[in-house]
Amino acid sequence: MKYLFFIFLFSFICSFSPAQVPHRAAEDVCHVMASDYWKMWNDSLQAAIDHDIELYRKGTATIELPEVKPGTTIRVEQLTHSFIFGGNLFVYGQLATEAMNRKYENTFGSLFNAATIPFYWKMLELEQGKPRFEAGSSYVYRRPPTDPMVDFCNQKGILTKGHAIIYGLRLHGHPTWMPDDRHVMDSLFQAHIHRLAQRYGDRVKWWDVVNEPIDQANRGLMPDDYTFKCFQWARRYFPSSVQLNINDVDLHGPVDLHRRYAELTRNLLCRGSKIDHIGIEMHIFDPLEAADIAEGKDPYISPALLQTKLDCLKATDLPIHISEVTVCAPDTTEHGKLIQAVIARNLYRLWFSYPTVEAITWWNVVDGGGASGEPSYSGIYDKNMNEKPVYAVLNNLINTEWKTSFQTRLNKNKVLTFRGFRGKYLLTWKDRHGKTQRKEIMVE
Repeated sequence: MKYLFFIFLFSFICSFSPAQVPHRAAEDVCHVMASDYWKMWNDSLQAAIDHDIELYRKGTATIELPEVKPGTTIRVEQLTHSFIFGGNLFVYGQLATEAMNRKYENTFGSLFNAATIPFYWKMLELEQGKPRFEAGSSYVYRRPPTDPMVDFCNQKGILTKGHAIIYGLRLHGHPTWMPDDRHVMDSLFQAHIHRLAQRYGDRVKWWDVVNEPIDQANRGLMPDDYTFKCFQWARRYFPSSVQLNINDVDLHGPVDLHRRYAELTRNLLCRGSKIDHIGIEMHIFDPLEAADIAEGKDPYISPALLQTKLDCLKATDLPIHISEVTVCAPDTTEHGKLIQAVIARNLYRLWFSYPTVEAITWWNVVDGGGASGEPSYSGIYDKNMNEKPVYAVLNNLINTEWKTSFQTRLNKNKVLTFRGFRGKYLLTWKDRHGKTQRKEIMVE
């Protein structure tokens, strides 16, 4: 199976972006990953992933078409996914040229159906009482003003997530003017949540209410029991239709840490917190780690361990969001780019097959678009917005492999039944007068 996949990958990438991948023997592409890597991502596992994708990601539709003549050709085309494929929107409007900015924007809608918008308080409100909401606010790298991003997403029908209202790591999350007084911070936190709720209502569909709250002993002074309080305030101030999330822990971490995260979340739920999703991160920041993965030498993200850690979160009975995905290439060579693409493809397939995962979000969409300390070539585009092999892989998964489109003839009972990936569909056919008719349906 892996060899067939790589022959496909090679031909697909070359046809998609020929300038990026030199013509080489398909055998060379097959061996971009070492045999020890494929011992973990073996054919039996791939077959199990395929089985679970079929089981958990598809639904059966039965549509009665009493006005349509039996034998009529029906075209069935999937328009949208119910599954959430996102990316962060952190360099919106900040690329070198207008053409690059437009291509970046068009990624949301053509590839991604959701966007994570940066609401890090530290850069959102550099000066107390003067938040950078509006267009024309002062420039901060990776932290554009939030109003234009929300408007852009709403106009294009892109799902929006605000990340994050409160960040448990004070160094990155809190304005420099934040006082060292737990009681004063308490009231400021509440007021901040209230202000965001008043300004955005339901225009931002989800919020990471608290980001990375677990390791509080090492993360700076915070109000007592702030995680619980923040969820209570968010529940009070935001419309009931807005979904509230918690986000923490990297899938690299030990299983015990995932259990602790699940227990913290269960405790919040038991105390009456409204938590709609539990977020988990996956950051392969280190190019050396990517090289080790290709050699099969990185046991921390073996598929068996990843599934075990997801099982820990499943015990919360909350849908899981793979909320921040970084897959760094080991280097900038074409060989290195292919390694990035292979790692990403297998991870996405594994996550997409897991029954309670409902979202996957790529973190830094463009090379060089990360924060300080993050890898400079972990994007799906290079710095000039040229598609990399990983773009081709994700595009093929999201827009081809995981979309259902076909043509059939209506049976004598005038009932159309099919099994397809969950989402919105368009049915088209020609009536007795040759006029095209349309019907939209949802496959749940």
